Amino acid sequence: MKRSRLATRFARLVLAAAVVTALAATTACGPEDPSETGAAAPSASTSSSASTEGTESSESSDGKDETETPAGDKGDSASGDKSGYGQSCGTNDLDFTVTWEAQPISHYLVTAKAKSGITCYLDVNTPSVSFGSGADGVASPVGQGGEDPIKLSGASVAYAGINVKTTEGEGGKQFENVIIATSEDDPNPAEVELPDAPPPVDKPIVTNWSTKRDEVIPRIV
Repeated sequence: MKRSRLATRFARLVLAAAVVTALAATTACGPEDPSETGAAAPSASTSSSASTEGTESSESSDGKDETETPAGDKGDSASGDKSGYGQSCGTNDLDFTVTWEAQPISHYLVTAKAKSGITCYLDVNTPSVSFGSGADGVASPVGQGGEDPIKLSGASVAYAGINVKTTEGEGGKQFENVIIATSEDDPNPAEVELPDAPPPVDKPIVTNWSTKRDEVIPRIV
């Protein structure tokens, strides 16, 4: 009986020792190390990447190109300086006026002047002149006057004379405007209003450009 009690007591001690050992082992392991579970705090590279993304987002949020054009690079058109613009005068480089001259022969006097800030040359000797869009309204050159080329700048001017009717009788058409260009292929012809009560147009003629008014009185040769 005594031996049985001793055996039972010994078994209990062994069991208690096993429980204590198990508890000690569990306590020693403790909570899992965060670094071993994959739930670690963000690394330095991750923070740097997030910071970089934030910077890029801030720089591009306004949608503007960060490349700046130098302040002085505005181009000639922005500066408004057109001095020496185009060596050959285009129609849109010039201002035209048309007046009626009764003596010594009735004709229209065309005066051409360079626009402000423009210097150019009339290197095509004869202007292109027409009335309306029909071929019968195109003025034929008569070869009078002429200087080649004529420089236009500032107050300098050039003249040309137009005789609108070179036929006898009452025939012809009346027009309120005349179309003038520095050359036949100029893409920007000017349409100039004629003075009051324009005469009928029939087989018109035109002189060359000249700086002298008396050289541009259109005569039938």
